[in-house]
Amino acid sequence: MAKIVFVLNGPNLNLLGTREPQTYGRATLQDVERLARDTAARHKLDVEFRQTNHEGELVDWIHEAQAKQAAGIILNAGGYTHSSVALRDAVAAVNVPVIEVHISNIFAREDFRHFSHIAPVAKGTLCGFGIAGYGLAISGLAAILDAKG
Repeated sequence: MAKIVFVLNGPNLNLLGTREPQTYGRATLQDVERLARDTAARHKLDVEFRQTNHEGELVDWIHEAQAKQAAGIILNAGGYTHSSVALRDAVAAVNVPVIEVHISNIFAREDFRHFSHIAPVAKGTLCGFGIAGYGLAISGLAAILDAKG
């Protein structure tokens, strides 16, 4: 049985492809899912892919990843990255490696986006690689898992 990676997407990511294409590109959330599944398959991992606009649902999914003994979590918390202590605490509470991902370079944007509540409790953070960041995050997670043996 393959190990499962939860790929969790926060608010407004359902609008990918049409929302601010100059910042996020033209790829859709379905394109992200396809990329995540293809990359995970190369590493013999399965994907549980989800998106929500609700903070509490993201918290619940992080808890679920622990309960299901997921191999890891790829988390694009969207705007909650900069505001949600609850998400930070959920990531810190579980014994599951979390890789934070952002499509845009959050450090090249508005000042309020330069701070992440998630980064200090994540195994790693990627930003600015477009949707390719999801594939890079999954590959990075696979490297962490391989190193653990």
